[in-house]
Amino acid sequence: MILELKRLPILETERLRLDPLTDADARDVFSIVDDPEVMAYWDWPEIDDPDVVAGIVRTQVEAMHAGRAIHWTMRALADGAFVGACELSDIDRRHRRAEVSFMLGRNAWAEGYAREAMRTVVAYAAASGLRKLTARTHLGNRRSESVLEELGFHEEGLVRGHIREDGDRRDCRLFGLML
Repeated sequence: MILELKRLPILETERLRLDPLTDADARDVFSIVDDPEVMAYWDWPEIDDPDVVAGIVRTQVEAMHAGRAIHWTMRALADGAFVGACELSDIDRRHRRAEVSFMLGRNAWAEGYAREAMRTVVAYAAASGLRKLTARTHLGNRRSESVLEELGFHEEGLVRGHIREDGDRRDCRLFGLML
């Protein structure tokens, strides 16, 4: 069966270790979601309450144990420093598809970490039997679009007013990759 999640996968790249998210990671996640620049192209504004972040992380951990997603922390192999998070979510075993996303702390921008981590996540998804990955970016998020394009994702459409943030509607670009 596709993506049997009895044992959550640990992935490694040349410079990163991707560990399944745990409740204990909420503090590290808070360190980046509290940054307005990091959250500028996310589905919600920065989160300045660590208890809210702990609740979000708890929900993500529950989704992993239910087999609906895999959320990873990204840590530098050299020193174990937390650099960000990535995921396979909305896993649909029947149609063999899932959505991918990634988020980096500002101090890890322009280091190639997102590309490196997502290349490994894409390979894991393919080896696990998934045949289609999707990703969504907010219009104007050229950095993330560039990472997706370099990984072979193609723009599949524009969804107008898909996200509501700060009272405004935001458009999103949809990307897809056949595996």
